[in-house]
Amino acid sequence: MNPLAQELNAALEGTTPCCLLSDFGKRIFFPKGIIAQSAEAKKLGKTANATIGMTVENGVPVILGAVQKSAPELSSRELVAYAPTAGNPELRQAWKNEIIRKNPSLAAKNISLPVLVPGLTAGISYLSDLFLDEKTTLIAGDPSWDNYSLIAETRRGSAFKQFSMFKNGGFDFEAFSKAVLDEAKSGFVRVLLNFPQNPSGYSPTATEAAHIVAFLTDVAEKGAKVLVWCDDAYFGLDYEDDIEKQSLFAYLADASENLLAVKIDGPTKEDFVWGFRAGFLTFGGKNLTDAHYDALIKKLMGTIRSSVSCASTPPQSILLKALSDPEIEAQKRAFRNLLCRRYKKVRAFTDSHKSTALEPLPYNSGYFMSFHLNSANAEEVRQSLLNKDGIGTIAIDSQTLRVAFSSLDEDKIDVVYAAIYRTAEELSRA
Repeated sequence: MNPLAQELNAALEGTTPCCLLSDFGKRIFFPKGIIAQSAEAKKLGKTANATIGMTVENGVPVILGAVQKSAPELSSRELVAYAPTAGNPELRQAWKNEIIRKNPSLAAKNISLPVLVPGLTAGISYLSDLFLDEKTTLIAGDPSWDNYSLIAETRRGSAFKQFSMFKNGGFDFEAFSKAVLDEAKSGFVRVLLNFPQNPSGYSPTATEAAHIVAFLTDVAEKGAKVLVWCDDAYFGLDYEDDIEKQSLFAYLADASENLLAVKIDGPTKEDFVWGFRAGFLTFGGKNLTDAHYDALIKKLMGTIRSSVSCASTPPQSILLKALSDPEIEAQKRAFRNLLCRRYKKVRAFTDSHKSTALEPLPYNSGYFMSFHLNSANAEEVRQSLLNKDGIGTIAIDSQTLRVAFSSLDEDKIDVVYAAIYRTAEELSRA
């Protein structure tokens, strides 16, 4: 094992993160190579800096005029220079400030500085590198986003264990607790919670959220080492008053010394910049020090360095400027209101239409809602909708059909949903 990896492992010795690391997680480190040496030269190389592979003139990266005129308000450094491995430090601090603003329970808690990753999917993949391998299990809801199993199970070889998400119109706490307690017998629990959830569009109520947090804290306090990934991709997009307004991360970040929480979030969904491919990973654990967080971040940086080296610079530059724009919150509110109107129209339709062929899964937030098909096959329904009606939907599995109302203009909602009900009923009778 590389001495730098040994050094990071020693820094984490005795902590829950150290116990949860995968074999790769133990071996990874951030090298004192080109990036680290370039960082030193940036600080101390007053005469000249011949470390980084960029074309520089008078201390500034050169830029083609054709590129510059496409984004005239950004400098060449903001457009074409390499970004630091962990992301623009000003943006990382600005995002941390945003996390705390949106989750006031974190104000007095010591969490890490967020690390920028090239998209939330990449963040999940990096966490899987650090904490999953063939000897581990990741717990997630059923149904869930298909990329979770692709990353955890296919890519990392980890067991992917799902629990039934819903019962009696709400979160199935009984199924969740059974899955967690069964895994806790091994001494380790790794669980992924995605709210608002993809594909169902469900977020827990304040009561359900408190129950989940109390239960996971109790499991940890009884001795299991617990890792909770809070996939908050659609954070803040909630449309009912009883939904918990803060991320579960806000409550889990200092719940127990045996629990490590990770917040996976970013601007792509909640700030409507899908193609930016920019996300953040933030760690939180009771009594973890800045030195512990630094060691975890260096392991994460090694994972980033060994894959994409660093994320794209222009989205970071644009986002940093946007976050300081006084009009951004009003602009986001307008788009959230648009989504809420679409949600309410979908809700009105599904509340007024009953069918033995299908039923909506609980939904109250996010970009999506899904149907459970009682007899027809979801892929057959999808194909029929596409070929006969020209309507695109997603078959998550054989019984789950996802509909992204986020991409449906209001005047098309009734047409689309009427076709879904009709198609499911026709195929159920076939």
